[in-house]
Amino acid sequence: MRFDRSDGVFCHVTSLPGRHGIGDLGEGAASFLSFLGDAEVDYWQTCPVGPTIGAAGESPYQSPSAFAGNPLLIDLDGLVDDGWLTREDLEPVPEFPTDRVAYEEVRSYKLPLLRTAFERFEAATDAADRADTTVEFDAFRDREPWVDDYALFRAISAARPEDTWVEWPDPLRTRDPDALDAAREEHAETVRYHEFVQWTFDRQWTDLRRTAAEEGVGIVGDVPIYVALDSADVWANPEAFRLDDNNRPTMVAGVPPNPGDDGQRWGNPVYDWERLAEADYDWWIRRFRRLFDLADIARLDHFLGFVRYWGIPADDDDPAAGEWYDGPGRDLFETVEREFGEAPFIAEDLGFDDARMDDLMAEFGFPGMRVPQYANWCEGGNEYQPMNYPESVVGYTSTHDTDTWVGYYADLPADQRDCLHYNLGVDDGRPIEWEIIEDVWSSEAVLAMTTVQDLLGLGSEARFNEPGTLAGNWEWRVERDALSEELAGRLRELGAFHVR
Repeated sequence: MRFDRSDGVFCHVTSLPGRHGIGDLGEGAASFLSFLGDAEVDYWQTCPVGPTIGAAGESPYQSPSAFAGNPLLIDLDGLVDDGWLTREDLEPVPEFPTDRVAYEEVRSYKLPLLRTAFERFEAATDAADRADTTVEFDAFRDREPWVDDYALFRAISAARPEDTWVEWPDPLRTRDPDALDAAREEHAETVRYHEFVQWTFDRQWTDLRRTAAEEGVGIVGDVPIYVALDSADVWANPEAFRLDDNNRPTMVAGVPPNPGDDGQRWGNPVYDWERLAEADYDWWIRRFRRLFDLADIARLDHFLGFVRYWGIPADDDDPAAGEWYDGPGRDLFETVEREFGEAPFIAEDLGFDDARMDDLMAEFGFPGMRVPQYANWCEGGNEYQPMNYPESVVGYTSTHDTDTWVGYYADLPADQRDCLHYNLGVDDGRPIEWEIIEDVWSSEAVLAMTTVQDLLGLGSEARFNEPGTLAGNWEWRVERDALSEELAGRLRELGAFHVR
């Protein structure tokens, strides 16, 4: 796909302002879109918006579903407007911190209210209203067949909180039809509750996309290449993964040892690409179809895995025990283009030098990524220095996995800092974050992106995620009054000069 030169801002939904302890799909998101509209920014990029769990550190990249939406993102005020909650139901609102998400406190507050909204929806007595909403609800369930398996998965998981699905009794683990029917009957109310929650998320996200379009803002979503083992995706689609006859993984994903490290064993089950190819990649087509309901463009995380992947025997904890295997390559993306037309993907290609990957990206017009925090500032022509970005990349000042630009700059060794000053022509009187923002915007990159943290000049205290750690990530939130008209104007002027 050919991208037009454009710009964008990254801010995950959870990081938005809101009075219920977490950014959601309501007024805070609408205000953020208004800010982007005033700044005449083209895109808003988010992390995946699926459910998160505390055991995985609330990572949106370790979700129990690649299709579902996060219930914690549902706007409670929207449910008041629907008539399924009252203003009194929402009170008292706990004194949530405004600068971070306290996930367990948010769950304790929001999830009982979602259950109340569901019970009111089920108990609606007005025949006309009941008929309209039931038709819409049933239409969603018919349109999104994944929701049935997801809702049943969550219901069984709730009834067996100590077990992952690979520890369920054989008939449930291997999806015996009689066992599934019995579970649906046993957990019917809980299944319907989860379907209701996903319908509500879908309705609110659709409204948010409409608001974004009115502001002239497209949405950039995110696709983790792998899914969590303890997910509805693997349980409901065992044929798509390398599993044994008992539906347990035979091979898991990771990366091999490199000089200076021992490699990584991620533990996600790998795909059975041969079987998927025989089925015209049906699971991936369904996944992308759902994605394009949520976003205009998608970042494909760990793009190398579509070309080749490191598979580790599931019974071996040593990453070095793995081997390289071929991924689907062009065959998958030819199938995607036959189904959807030109695919609007950004390829996360950071840190890998692979000619086949580069050729695949070039063939389909997928821009790669460049992040200046990976630069050697004293090396002439270094590919991560903004002045060397080609048109075929997306330039980021920072990402959700890096430090903020101010935090990165504070920790730079003296020689690298001197070289950075020389390369950027730094004026000591100007904030360093705006030096790099302008350099990324003035580069040849087809899309220039920054984070809200970098726009605000925040340090490492505002870092969103530190890979390899579990606690304290995915919590940062922007304060309500931080996104000012002055900041929007500054970003608008930058875009007018360098982008449009």
